[in-house]
Amino acid sequence: MIVLDEQLLGRDLEEKIARWYQGAVCFIVDLRPNTVIKDDAIPKLLQQENEPTFITINESDFWRKTAINSHFCMVCFALPDSRAREIPQRLRKLLDHPLFDAKKKRMGKMIRVAEKEVSYYSAEDMTIRVVESLSVKE
Repeated sequence: MIVLDEQLLGRDLEEKIARWYQGAVCFIVDLRPNTVIKDDAIPKLLQQENEPTFITINESDFWRKTAINSHFCMVCFALPDSRAREIPQRLRKLLDHPLFDAKKKRMGKMIRVAEKEVSYYSAEDMTIRVVESLSVKE
């Protein structure tokens, strides 16, 4: 399951991801409809789902600030809001990477996708590790 942050609503990203992703694609607000979901409540909501991967461009509120555990994965795209349309293609490239190409490999990881590099840490090891760039050509 891919769960998109609410700030990504209204951009058709879920439809673009669903074209190639075999599992469910939804928004965080779909997990608790008709309520305001604060950032600090997101990990608890994710734990109630079956190994979801949460996607956000709100990097400053999640990267190195959110407690991660083995029940979910978070992917923070270090992109300005104006470039959110790049997420489906960048996400696909990330999920094709040997370190992240299976749910079991992603669970318990906080991943940051920046322009020039991908970095991550895990629930077991807070050491930030850097992997090669996921260059994306339009």
